[in-house]
Amino acid sequence: MILDKKKAADLTTSVPADMNQPPYPNISILPSSQSTINKNILETMSLGEIYDTVFRPKTQIIEGMLQTGAYLFVGAPKIGKSFLMAQIGYCVSKGLAFWNLKTYKGTVLYLALEDDYSRIQQRLCTMFGEEDNDNLYFATRSQNLSEGLQQQLENFISEHPDTKLIIIDTLHKIREKGSDKYSYANDNDVASAVKEFAEQHNICILVVHHTRKGKSDDPFEDISGTNGLLGAVDGAFIMYKKQRNETTAIIDFEGRDVKNQRFNVSFDSEKCLWGLDSVEQNLKPPAENPLLKGLFSLLSDGHSFWQGTASELIEILALVDITPNVLTRRLNVSVDELANRYSISLKYKRTHTDRLIILEKTKD
Repeated sequence: MILDKKKAADLTTSVPADMNQPPYPNISILPSSQSTINKNILETMSLGEIYDTVFRPKTQIIEGMLQTGAYLFVGAPKIGKSFLMAQIGYCVSKGLAFWNLKTYKGTVLYLALEDDYSRIQQRLCTMFGEEDNDNLYFATRSQNLSEGLQQQLENFISEHPDTKLIIIDTLHKIREKGSDKYSYANDNDVASAVKEFAEQHNICILVVHHTRKGKSDDPFEDISGTNGLLGAVDGAFIMYKKQRNETTAIIDFEGRDVKNQRFNVSFDSEKCLWGLDSVEQNLKPPAENPLLKGLFSLLSDGHSFWQGTASELIEILALVDITPNVLTRRLNVSVDELANRYSISLKYKRTHTDRLIILEKTKD
């Protein structure tokens, strides 16, 4: 039996379509607690419904590098991964540029599960000095995924609602104990659980992992475990050196929503910081969308809010050869770029006679 989204919603709980409903009422088809009512029902959305839905925009963490979702950071033991993770966490927690990339400030939780607080103290003091930082938190012990890690993270986020990044160092420490832990299915389940948690809370989770012994022509084939890990996450970084005693390294990145890149980096052994030497395959930002540029101009000069119909917006922007329905769908498709490039939120409100577009300039 196949049931479309509207009929499926009727079987659960109807939500009044008024102006008090959440900004993104259609992010998920059904709440997770209700999706198990009838396992024989396949939840679907038509293409038209997909186009007409305003999905929650992905939050940028490091511009062009990290955003909402789950990512692997993989490298051989003792290659310098933990120094780089601490550097990323510190920059995001302070809103400082990471290399030459903009960060978006928020609380950071670093699960340094292979360290102790004494080592963290010495490492962070060497890297950044003694200045206070109340947005960066560390834990050296946690439950694993089967014992209650997700609840621990839930509790942390409830206490720190501005959390943007969680670093887990390492994957091995949070895996469920069992003989089948390196099967494709188990690898996929572990990575999928992390990804689902990240998306549910609109945060980024960066998981440190190790490479296997031996080298292949494709560095991503060196990830320890099966392809179930790489297939479930939003992206992966592979850090490697040509010679183990070198102070330079290469970090290759492949992702779904972020352009593939290669970072050539070098390690300052005195400050224990990784520096960026060059970036390869780093594409220039896409050309500005005239429609979104027009919206940005509309909300400039002290006017941070606009509300009206699609027809009124077409008239104000002097758009030609576009219908109100096509305009709203183009806005929905561009919600990520609106939020992250132009700092504009998009919402809708239904009145007795019209469906109103609500555009609001948010803080950077």
